[in-house]
Amino acid sequence: MNRRIILALAAAVALAGCGQPQKQAERKEIVFSILSAESQTSAEADWAPFLADMSKALGRPVVAFYGSNYTALIEAMRFKQTDLGWFTNQSGLEAVRRGNGQVFARSVNPTGVDGYEAVIIVKTGSGLTLDRILKCDRTLNFGMGDPKSTSGTLAPMTYLFAPRNIDPASCFKTMRSANHETNLFSVAGGLLDAATNNTASMDRLKLLNTDVAKKTLQNVEIVWRSPRIPEDPLVWRKDLDPALRKKLADFMFSYGVGDTPEAARQRAILEKIQTKPFVAANDSHLIPVREMEATGQLLEARNRKDPAAEAKAQAALAEIAKERAALAK
Repeated sequence: MNRRIILALAAAVALAGCGQPQKQAERKEIVFSILSAESQTSAEADWAPFLADMSKALGRPVVAFYGSNYTALIEAMRFKQTDLGWFTNQSGLEAVRRGNGQVFARSVNPTGVDGYEAVIIVKTGSGLTLDRILKCDRTLNFGMGDPKSTSGTLAPMTYLFAPRNIDPASCFKTMRSANHETNLFSVAGGLLDAATNNTASMDRLKLLNTDVAKKTLQNVEIVWRSPRIPEDPLVWRKDLDPALRKKLADFMFSYGVGDTPEAARQRAILEKIQTKPFVAANDSHLIPVREMEATGQLLEARNRKDPAAEAKAQAALAEIAKERAALAK
């Protein structure tokens, strides 16, 4: 056969193959993403028993995905590299908006007091006050949280900096973003003058009950607290198979529940990841963080004297108020 004809036929076959929809092979393992408020090393040991129990209940492997930052977790869900995970409120909101995610559960504070607080910490005995921090004379080294962190960035911006028309980037000598654990140790060790953090992260360190943990907590003190922030959401992809979603929900909402020795063992595992048994939730769980976000945007728009941005933020707050009223009925 003529070489030119052979090449033409080969091209035609290739094009025909490209025109056929290619079914993507189903991933056997379930990928659970872990929020990166702490380092991966400190999280792996605590999460491994929980994920092992989930794997046993589902009858298929469950592996952890640890992102270096919140954006990595959001993007992983967006591109279907992960199936579900534990997010902060702000990163969970982004996972719903951009990652085809849906809130289906939330954590429960083990202390019995629902929610947690964003804080600003300084080194114990430094004499550094909140007024001194807010002086903004570019002499202090400050640590913010991940840009997608509710307590590390959104809450302090909404409740502390934006109402005072303060841009942290121009307020301090240096400003860097890091996870809560890094900021906590940096302030305790004198590498930062002050930093954002949250009470849940500090409680977690307290639970370790090691000499290093005790010394670190003794070396920091809180100079500012935010209003209480809702507990963290668990988010799964909307396009997960309904049968898988049911299995996941059955596992999540029965884990640690009851008065059997097995339930007690499971609750001990949950305590390591700082929660009581999970409870059901939906996207309405994110209303408070949406309100916080819109409030911060409104304050920033007013500070910039931007009528269009101010109107947009007010419209968002009005929509949120409608949703609250509908839920209250």
